[in-house]
Amino acid sequence: MSMNRRSALKKLAVLGTAAAAPAHAVARTRRSAPAQAVALLYDATRCIGCQTCMVACREANKLRYESWTNLYDAPKDLSANTKTVIKLHRRNGTVNYIKSQCMHCIDPACTSVCMLGALYKRADSGVVAYDPDKCVGCRYCQVACPFNVPKFEWASATPKIVKCELCRHLTDQGGNPACAQVCPRKAIVFGKREELLAEAKGRMAANPAGYVSKIYGEVDGGGTQVLFISAVSFEELGLPLLGEEAIPELSETIQHGVYQGFIAPAALYGLLGLVMLRNRRRGASGEKEEVPS
Repeated sequence: MSMNRRSALKKLAVLGTAAAAPAHAVARTRRSAPAQAVALLYDATRCIGCQTCMVACREANKLRYESWTNLYDAPKDLSANTKTVIKLHRRNGTVNYIKSQCMHCIDPACTSVCMLGALYKRADSGVVAYDPDKCVGCRYCQVACPFNVPKFEWASATPKIVKCELCRHLTDQGGNPACAQVCPRKAIVFGKREELLAEAKGRMAANPAGYVSKIYGEVDGGGTQVLFISAVSFEELGLPLLGEEAIPELSETIQHGVYQGFIAPAALYGLLGLVMLRNRRRGASGEKEEVPS
């Protein structure tokens, strides 16, 4: 009897593998930013690390302080209580800063994996927004995001995902995000994405020796709506090196091929069911696993 089960398992495994091959996968269309896409430009050469933007973000979004024991609240990374953070990087005795927050990708991996659309990209501004009423707490967005941005409220009885939404409660009323409002050196600028790309190129052209010849986010990972210019390499500042292809372009192409017609899941669920049935019978009879010779 055990030999029959083993043969059946092998056949189902072959069926599942064959069905999973994305032979008819169709390449996913590359997405572009909305015509009125908004953005942030962060100029690392102008940032002095004052962290005023962090305080303004916390107050505008009613986020509690990370610590009630330290007068100088300076979290080192994003968390359920911190939507943006200025990080310090040192090189050869020089100090550089980088702003960490949601990048508002043009083709976001987080919205691609969100099963109920709790994370979604607004058609007007392109902001990646969050609807807590649709969130089931699966946290797939945390795994999918190449920038490690979404955070989960582990300490809450009704937890939500926390991330920057570009202060949409302010921008929807014609205002600017809190961080851009308070930056004393215009290291953070808010506006239309196309205008900020032109602004970034203008700053670089005016001082070519002061910047690396790249705008991070212009095409990286399919493009983002938070743009960076810097005097040092972006890899050194902790930003991931991404190609021009958005993550969902590859992942969704594979998924659509795998799940076409629901053949693969049916076969693999059948395999799983047979394994569970085998284990139950083996457990009930006390039969031991055979070791292949």
